[in-house]
Amino acid sequence: MRVVSGIQPTGNLHLGNYLGAIRNWVRMQDEMEDGSQCLFFLADLHAISMPHDPAELKAATLEMTAALVACGIDPAKSVLFNHAQVPAHAELQWLLGGTARMGWLNRMTQFKDKSGKNREGASIALFSYPVLQAADVLLYQATHVPVGDDQKQHLELARDIAQKFNNDFCTEDAPVFTLPEPYIPPQAARIMSLRDGSAKMSKSDPSEMSRINLSDDADTIMKKVKKAKSDADVLPSEAGGLEGRAEALNLVTIYAAVTGESVDAVLGQYGGEGFGKFKPALGEILVETLSPISARFRELKEDRESLDAILARGAAKARELGSDTLARTYAALGLVRG
Repeated sequence: MRVVSGIQPTGNLHLGNYLGAIRNWVRMQDEMEDGSQCLFFLADLHAISMPHDPAELKAATLEMTAALVACGIDPAKSVLFNHAQVPAHAELQWLLGGTARMGWLNRMTQFKDKSGKNREGASIALFSYPVLQAADVLLYQATHVPVGDDQKQHLELARDIAQKFNNDFCTEDAPVFTLPEPYIPPQAARIMSLRDGSAKMSKSDPSEMSRINLSDDADTIMKKVKKAKSDADVLPSEAGGLEGRAEALNLVTIYAAVTGESVDAVLGQYGGEGFGKFKPALGEILVETLSPISARFRELKEDRESLDAILARGAAKARELGSDTLARTYAALGLVRG
């Protein structure tokens, strides 16, 4: 089993990133059996598909590295690196460009969402973004890719590209690419904004009060939880009673995700209570969970030398792991290399 996943280095990780993805990365890493492997990368090549500030991207890549390590990603157990130090990602994207089809990419909903009404003004990188995503996982012969609802379409595209390439350029008994399977974590909480229970918690939200950053200190966490949007009703005794109460459901979901309990179990404890009692309890749970991560993050963030070394070691390993696939892809296409 080889798991490959990435995250764009676009600023601080927040609670939604941690509970929805990063915590599961740590679990997968720690539960890997001998011979299995996890590769996690900072997708800085993806980041340039949209307008960006170069200095901010560089700083964010190091900051995200610090955050991942603080959350529990262990460079001794997993391969942690950034795209830009492994040119094979961009090489393979170009090689797969002859196999990917315009019609496939035209159906990608993320391009439509990000390009908005000005599709003609969008970058080529944004349009071909899914081909780079395919290269990201096919380069390492990934067997499993953790995916959320918004990425299922891109993994299906990666499988289509791999299948067509194998059919067009390989013999049946010697395919170049493994077709990766989606990995749906058993506990992948969907965390919503603290200001709007119908919108996902996001680092692009202009309101700092909408999210809990992993860099927030204890006082800030408690303040944000206490000011989180809720309603005037008491909590019900079972999950069905949260229907139509998006903000209440979100706060209970966060409590359940952090403690590992079910929503019904949380409501069994707090049913009949108002948010005046529930919010402080939630704040305390979050402070207890996130304070060690915040402290470690702030420490790592100031140690540029260690962060550079972590990424360099990971990139060297990634280049080694991807070299055979890249060579076989060139050979299958009939390209002569020195």
